[in-house]
Amino acid sequence: MRGLTAFLLAALAVPAAALAQPSADTMGAIRARGSIACGVTPNTIGFAAPDSRGVFQGLDADYCRALAAAVFGDPAKVSFVPTIAAQRFPALQSGEIDVSIRTTTWTLSREAALGFLFTGVNFYDGNGFMVRKSLGVNTARQLDGASVCLQQGSTTELNVADYFRANNLRLNPVTFENVEEIRAAFIAGRCDVYASDTSTLAAFRVAQGANADTYVLLPEIFSKEPLGPSVRKGDAKWFDIVRWVHFALLTAEELGITQANAGSFGDGTNPDIQRFIGKTGDLGQMLGLAPDWAVKVVRAVGNYGELWERHITPMGLPRGINNLWNHGGLQYAPPMR
Repeated sequence: MRGLTAFLLAALAVPAAALAQPSADTMGAIRARGSIACGVTPNTIGFAAPDSRGVFQGLDADYCRALAAAVFGDPAKVSFVPTIAAQRFPALQSGEIDVSIRTTTWTLSREAALGFLFTGVNFYDGNGFMVRKSLGVNTARQLDGASVCLQQGSTTELNVADYFRANNLRLNPVTFENVEEIRAAFIAGRCDVYASDTSTLAAFRVAQGANADTYVLLPEIFSKEPLGPSVRKGDAKWFDIVRWVHFALLTAEELGITQANAGSFGDGTNPDIQRFIGKTGDLGQMLGLAPDWAVKVVRAVGNYGELWERHITPMGLPRGINNLWNHGGLQYAPPMR
């Protein structure tokens, strides 16, 4: 609790001059620079993590590329800026990054107090607990007095305190600044429990390779963690672009437009598809983008379902509520018209 409170006070104490420094014309700054500065996690498998060549891969990393494809027609025109939890908000406030896409939870305080806007939810998640199998624990109700590894400046820190208090459990928090420190401490046995988003815990477990079975994810999901991109307030045009790139990925899946067939829909008569590919309507002009911006996005990275299959399915996470609305999930795009 103290760590998160101190972080919020520090973020709110950023001088007004620093907050005013970024240009209100984010697109103008991006075009002048020639690339999008995209804040991502330093190393979270499935979302953003460097591969053997040092190239960032994952759901969030591909969202960055999708933005570059929409703006420049080239998914390579993105600069990945790894940020730990304590750095992500100051980096966005100061203009070091244009957008943050790094497993960050959408909350009231982050919009109302810190001055950001979340453009959508690209992953519906929830906090959970991971333990070593040797601990012999099968449920979170058995964690009374347990030491719990937590990240400073995260919503998990508050959520875990609330969960233990609500269930009359004694909590022994062990806090760290970044994820790498938490993982090392958990592996070394400095804490009994690793608490975080279930997606982050699944990514950790996958990264253990042959030792993955050493760790168990407990069944309780004890919070709502809607993760998604965020931008600074004050630039509605940039907000619109980031938001509708997300909706384009969902719409493409709904319409059956994939990375492989994105160029073959021009001869169809479906009005939704005609608008999506830019043959009719002025959707691109409304956003200040090319008429076929949405097609360029899908050609670059695929649709939302393809992103999930590429990055999340290998982690062993079911799609569940991240399915499209017409398949029982929460992912829903407003009409593109």
